[in-house]
Amino acid sequence: MNLSKGLTYRDAGVDIDAGDELVRRIGPAAKATRRPELLSGLGGFAALARLPEKYAEPVLVTGTDGVGTKLKLAIDHDRHDTVGQDLVAMCVNDVLVTGAEPFLFLDYYATGALNVDVAERVITGIARGCELAGCALVGGETAEMPGFYQAGDYDLAGFCIGVVERSAIIDGSRLAAGDVLIGLPSSGPHSNGYSLIRRLLELQGVTPDAGLLDALMAPTRIYARTVLTVLERHPVHAMAHITGGGILENLPRIFATSEGLAALVDLDTWARPEVFAWLQQAGNIDEDEMLRTFNCGIGFVLAVPADQADAIEATLKELDEAPVRIGRIVEAGTKAGPSERVVG
Repeated sequence: MNLSKGLTYRDAGVDIDAGDELVRRIGPAAKATRRPELLSGLGGFAALARLPEKYAEPVLVTGTDGVGTKLKLAIDHDRHDTVGQDLVAMCVNDVLVTGAEPFLFLDYYATGALNVDVAERVITGIARGCELAGCALVGGETAEMPGFYQAGDYDLAGFCIGVVERSAIIDGSRLAAGDVLIGLPSSGPHSNGYSLIRRLLELQGVTPDAGLLDALMAPTRIYARTVLTVLERHPVHAMAHITGGGILENLPRIFATSEGLAALVDLDTWARPEVFAWLQQAGNIDEDEMLRTFNCGIGFVLAVPADQADAIEATLKELDEAPVRIGRIVEAGTKAGPSERVVG
């Protein structure tokens, strides 16, 4: 390269103008997520917000996550429009289990060379996810790092701040034997197990058709509005986001403040989406491996008092949910039946 005119940042692979264009394009999508508590807009060094006034003793709840290797399928098959919702969901659903209202969201988008069209699709999806969750997209970082990523690749990270009334924190301390486990359906694998999925596709030599891609790329469900409505009307003793580790490793997390209890799950109480049957058959995957890798059709679980279960199910159906009683809280040491698992 002739250096007589001097090097520029663009010569090194970073296009500042492209970054500015991206900020301009995503502005309307971010604006649509704005909440009245915000004191600043996009473009500053940091976001400013006051706490919602409805809380007497507000507690901040934080969570961070990514989308994982589901992004590789998105990149390979030009499916960039929904992975932003995946990012929001993975963070928001984790914060939600404490009873917190999703409040603020920030994203981190990293790539080797910024493709403004792809980045716009991804971040527009993030804004759409924030609208579904009721939180404000208050900022983020777009990092262009030449030589760090392969051509066309990008990575995502998300950061969520929630707010909960201190007296309303859900931590599992009220759990009792006999509580009912109500499962909320997933939309598919959500954002977990994709290294196994991609390995399976590679070993089988399968190029996914549109139908299989639709099933694999279905965006992670955001349960915030549904669950927050339930919490306004009914007591809930504990909640679990069924994410990496599946039911076998996520349900035990609700017992952090309770001793001598376990969760009994009846695997015959719900029908798994067809994509899980295909994955299990195509990969000859053991049942326990399925249950500790994938959500297997249940994306979120509420543990509720037995005498409130009917009313809570009625509320969920009113909200267009399809709740399933998947089991109950039992004493530790309870033996499982043929179609059951006891975890705790």
